[in-house]
Amino acid sequence: MPALVHISASSARDKLTPMGPRVGADAGDPQIRQLPVETGTGAKVGIWECTPGSYRVDVKPASETCYVIEGKAVLEDDETGSRLTITAGDFVTMPKGWSGRWTIEETLRKAYTTF
Repeated sequence: MPALVHISASSARDKLTPMGPRVGADAGDPQIRQLPVETGTGAKVGIWECTPGSYRVDVKPASETCYVIEGKAVLEDDETGSRLTITAGDFVTMPKGWSGRWTIEETLRKAYTTF
């Protein structure tokens, strides 16, 4: 049986590893920091942070659910053109196959799960 997955509040704030620039960024210089956690279930979970900038996203091969810890971003849906502003306290699910643009306006930190 897989073990419980726990990320302490201090780890969510302090233990992120620099991962370099966001691949595919087309505006700004978004830099990624991350704390991935092994679950033993095939799901990926962790804390992710990105500085301001913009890039396209194609959610494959799994869905992603995230909780915004701090910051601000605008997500624009390729299919509908709708725009969603997310900020601290928001919870978002991007279904498998979703595509669009993320524009990070204020450094964004989120807890995420892909499954």
